[in-house]
Amino acid sequence: MTLDHGLCSYKAATANVGGLQARSKRLRPHPRRAQTMTDTYTLYGSYASYYTAKSRSHLRKKGIPFVERLPSENRFREHVRPTSGSHRIPQLLTPNGEVIQDSIAMLDHLEARFPELPAIPATPKQRIFVHLMELLGSEGLVGLAWRHRWLFEENLGFVKADFGRSFRPQGSDEELQKYGSLIADRMMSYGLPPTSEAIRAELDEQYLAVLKLLEAHCRHYPYLLGGHPSAADYAIMGAMHAHLGRDPAGLAFMQQHAPRVFRWVEHMLTPDVQSPEFHDSPVAYPAEDDIPETALAFIRHLLSEYSEPFVLSSLAFQQAMAIENPVAGHVLDAQTDQPKLRPTVVSFNGSTHEHRADAHAVWIAQRSQRYFHSLDSATQEQVIDTLASDNARALLTVPTKWVSERRDNRLTVGERLQR
Repeated sequence: MTLDHGLCSYKAATANVGGLQARSKRLRPHPRRAQTMTDTYTLYGSYASYYTAKSRSHLRKKGIPFVERLPSENRFREHVRPTSGSHRIPQLLTPNGEVIQDSIAMLDHLEARFPELPAIPATPKQRIFVHLMELLGSEGLVGLAWRHRWLFEENLGFVKADFGRSFRPQGSDEELQKYGSLIADRMMSYGLPPTSEAIRAELDEQYLAVLKLLEAHCRHYPYLLGGHPSAADYAIMGAMHAHLGRDPAGLAFMQQHAPRVFRWVEHMLTPDVQSPEFHDSPVAYPAEDDIPETALAFIRHLLSEYSEPFVLSSLAFQQAMAIENPVAGHVLDAQTDQPKLRPTVVSFNGSTHEHRADAHAVWIAQRSQRYFHSLDSATQEQVIDTLASDNARALLTVPTKWVSERRDNRLTVGERLQR
């Protein structure tokens, strides 16, 4: 199932509802910038929103002046949404009035303007790790997080009230339930899978596998890449905070089985860069382009469990573009920012698959693929050897002759690359 940014399929669900790389020095927590109304960003989102959690954490850790507002605010309806052409959250309103939708596009925009405490490391193995985590840690885990939210009955009262507050922040209990139920019922009508005790137990097993690997890592490191926060950390905040770290069933399970992960989530919500537990850890990416073994174990798990659809989408995109032969600048779908392309037949692991490319996932996957293809062959092999995953090799080596780019909040075809 394709899941939209923020509150799942936010457009349909809300219709008619209430009308530079640090290496050797220790960095102190970022100084507070003087905030004025002329230099403050506005983040439109919700605490129930998967993707807002990523952007909120990034803004806070970077010390970027911002305020957060709900999508029920008049300015969102009257200016932000019409400007972006999207109902999805989060959306970012810049001090000069520009509107950016999509958590990764927002991160790139902010990184270019606030280079201190960079979210993307500069060295090859670490950068590939981070770009893969942008895909696997966010888009890979969204299905688990979404099913865990909706298939556990104990979550529903809380989640509905949470949605209700997005539209009636000071509403009565009855109003919260009314508006929250409208949104929740529509989300659950989009193809919610059946639930049973056995299905819920399987979901908990999948969740536990993730938690065990993160718990082992959080014993020794404050962030996935040592002492420095990165886009890899922000990528998993959607799953680990907005859904699994707030919904009652997921939260209780995390607290019981992975208290260090729970504490990591708490710290990721603060603007402090150094946590009390790791106050003496240098705020730096590991030297010599190293990646902690516990972080590699985590990403290998994600590659094993969640990467195949992204390999198929990447292959299907190349196949579809070869058939259509569009010109550079062609908009894949003017009506939606996350289209699926028509089915094509692709081969992977000795089997053929009819697959519709998820254009948004392809755009994210190409962040790692295009960077990987820019490396010399010796460095490419070092990256592959470090990841030690056949699925990593399959994903990274997909050709990128046809490029997906994001322009004006729509996915387009870029200049064809000659390889």
